[in-house]
Amino acid sequence: MAPPWVQELHLPHLTVPVTIDAMYPVMPSHPIPVQYGDTLYLSNLDDMIGARVFTPTVYFYQQTTTNSCANSQKPIVKTLQDALADVLVPYYPLSGRLRETSNGKLEVFFGPSQGALMVQAHSDVALSELGDLTAPNPTWEPLIFKFPNEEPYKVLDMPLVIAQITIFRCGGFSLGLRLCHCICDGLGAMQFLGAWAATAKARTLVTNPRPIWDREVFKPRDPPHIQFPHMEFRKIQEGSNLTMSLWETKPLQKCYRITREFQNLIKSLAMPRDGYGCTTFDAMAAHVWRSWVKSWVVSSHARQKLRNPPLKEGFYGNVVCVPCTTSKVSELVNPERLSETTRLVREARLSVSEEYLRSTVDFVDLERPKQLEFGGKLTITQWTRFSIYKCADFGWGRPLYAGPIDLTPTPQVCVFLPEGQDGSGGDSCSGGGSMIVCICLPESAAHKFTQAFMLLDNSKFTH
Repeated sequence: MAPPWVQELHLPHLTVPVTIDAMYPVMPSHPIPVQYGDTLYLSNLDDMIGARVFTPTVYFYQQTTTNSCANSQKPIVKTLQDALADVLVPYYPLSGRLRETSNGKLEVFFGPSQGALMVQAHSDVALSELGDLTAPNPTWEPLIFKFPNEEPYKVLDMPLVIAQITIFRCGGFSLGLRLCHCICDGLGAMQFLGAWAATAKARTLVTNPRPIWDREVFKPRDPPHIQFPHMEFRKIQEGSNLTMSLWETKPLQKCYRITREFQNLIKSLAMPRDGYGCTTFDAMAAHVWRSWVKSWVVSSHARQKLRNPPLKEGFYGNVVCVPCTTSKVSELVNPERLSETTRLVREARLSVSEEYLRSTVDFVDLERPKQLEFGGKLTITQWTRFSIYKCADFGWGRPLYAGPIDLTPTPQVCVFLPEGQDGSGGDSCSGGGSMIVCICLPESAAHKFTQAFMLLDNSKFTH
């Protein structure tokens, strides 16, 4: 029997009827410092092929005295629209569009009829009918707007901010948001979201910190100098049925609620024997990797490690590297090697340096890779450090749920999410409470992963 501190969340398959009522562009409310025909430089970190996506998130807000009546739809939408127009003045690059230059590199350009896109919608269901509002459910997809026949991974000539406000029968509502990853990474997205929410709440523009573009700080070196192998862009020779089947059929999205007690247990079992310790993320990532039993990639931020020059406060561009570590399957499945696997994770995380980041910039500039190679790799990303619940208070309180909906379009990704049931959205991996672990697997492997992830035979682990 699984320990009581691990709970698999069974996501109900729902039909969420949504009617689109109106769509309109949202332009900056005041003049911005660019003219038609102007362009903005994007760094190679913004332009990595893995960043050429929209990051969809959804935020649920319960019925309140200000949004409970039937004709309250206009105040909610109007409040969000006006605040977005105001915040697009300092965040004016998000009102532009992306295009490719002659060598395939992306840039932001400004032309007529651009701006963000706001979609007004309603649904005949109540929030209480949407299931457990603590973990992402792919059947919430109608709450995120996509254009009819929109191509996967399309970012060119698209609005860079797409927001759908759906009013539910109960008076609650959701904000379905798509932000282009080329413009901001996770921390940058939280900065933008926080400014939008604070502006809506105060009914006047609030930006703290003031946003800084400054993408030229990541221009390639002259001459370029690639110092690392950058396995994140290299093919790994592997022929496992698991990673091959991930792309043959639509995988299942599995979610688990992990208590602090379980995180502490994993950390105690996984502590490397070299005396240097490890973080809870290192240990949990090693346990997930071991359960998944494949090589993987771990995303890591390098903001704090930049010294030449340091990033200015308010920078919201991409500062994400993907250092990679590998191991043999026979070593991963050995229960006595969890501490060694944790050491590999820790070293990969700590390998992110300014030199590694600059090398990544130069590698992308010289090689211009067309895709990230996922075969044999598992990408683990940590959202527990994002203040996503705190940032998303637009004046109606913190959301009931804030986070992604569907991970299956990128099936070799595992996400650690904060548990938001209490509204805190605390950092589970650095001292908070429970967290949600979400991963995609083929149906044939899902049960075995659950068993490996949830069941621990402590006698088989060594410290």
